[in-house]
Amino acid sequence: MSDAPDSLIPYDEIVQEALRAVVGRVLGQVETTGGTLPGAHHFYITFKTGAPGVAIPTRLKERFPDEMTIVLQNKFWDLKVTPEGFSVGLSFNQIPSTLVVPFSAITAFVDPAVDFGLRFQTSGDSDDEDEPLHDAENDSPDGSGPAGPDDGSNVVTVDFGRKK
Repeated sequence: MSDAPDSLIPYDEIVQEALRAVVGRVLGQVETTGGTLPGAHHFYITFKTGAPGVAIPTRLKERFPDEMTIVLQNKFWDLKVTPEGFSVGLSFNQIPSTLVVPFSAITAFVDPAVDFGLRFQTSGDSDDEDEPLHDAENDSPDGSGPAGPDDGSNVVTVDFGRKK
């Protein structure tokens, strides 16, 4: 068995950045429509709460010290998208909160309405372990959770088996 040579081109980083741009473009389109999602589309976004640039209320950071999933469906406001990330207003247990999330902190993006999903690695992720998506905790009208990776959806996982 031969090992592939180390690449001098960071393909994994380039692909991850391009796929995160998909999330930015989708959220940007929602922002331009005043925060109105078309049809039945809705998003589950999972991100690392301790990643650089993430700004969430202390009570949420204490409750979700590693990772959390949010839902953008009916009850969100003030969506603002920049080239680096997004900010959005959400309600947690009837308490309004503003979250700031860089695209580099996102580990999963799922639109269950069309069986579309992307999974990402963030710095510090283990290459050997696939963690399941956790249920979203922000207020949602039906209380449904995100589509998991084994639900038959079109989830794209990018893992180049980076050597450490």
